[in-house]
Amino acid sequence: MEYRVEELAGAAGLPVDTIRFYQARGLLPAPRRAGRTALYDEGHLGRLQRIRALIAEGVPLALVKRLLEQGESAGAESLVAALVKAQVGERTYSRAELAREAGIPEPLLQAAQTAGLVVPMHVAGEDRFSDADLEMARAGLSILQAGFPLDLLLAVAVDHARNVQSISERAIDLFDRFVRRGGESTGRSEEITAAFQALLPAVTRLVALHFQRTLVNGALARLEGRGESQALGAALAAMESARLEVAWR
Repeated sequence: MEYRVEELAGAAGLPVDTIRFYQARGLLPAPRRAGRTALYDEGHLGRLQRIRALIAEGVPLALVKRLLEQGESAGAESLVAALVKAQVGERTYSRAELAREAGIPEPLLQAAQTAGLVVPMHVAGEDRFSDADLEMARAGLSILQAGFPLDLLLAVAVDHARNVQSISERAIDLFDRFVRRGGESTGRSEEITAAFQALLPAVTRLVALHFQRTLVNGALARLEGRGESQALGAALAAMESARLEVAWR
């Protein structure tokens, strides 16, 4: 059976604009053309239903695309569940709920979302946020309360987020090549999921500790370069008694 885009939208329960968005993002193959008419088939409908199911589970679009590219035979369902659990946690929040729980104005949260610093999940057509988003919002508020100008702090955060995104993509590629081994994961889903669950907290701790060390070393070097020996001594003493704790739940 073939569908025009409006008919496909009705069958999939999605707006036409959403279908075009998925197609532009490479999640949906191009339709067959009959003159000026775009015609979709059952494969397109099945793909849309799969996309909806994954998004309803809280899977971000970038991961949805990877799973679709790897096909149903990749044995990735348990890995998807682990990824969703890692991202979502025990509950989700609307933006208003997140703002209230974090103790920040909702317009400030909206600004962070617009800047790409907070990326919601799309569940049943609604933006939802995770426990991790709540923790990040609280941490961001505590930094802001130290007296940093909001526009300058956001600019630094945006640069950091862009670099983290780039590094994360490379790390995912490594995991895919050397742990999942591309499409050869059939029958190994439990092993792959266990590897992911073990690696995620280790990588999180590694990144956090490295960032702390880099930040502290840079600050100490600047103090020393300015000849602020008293401040340098106090900073070194503080470093002796302070340790970064990275908890994983």
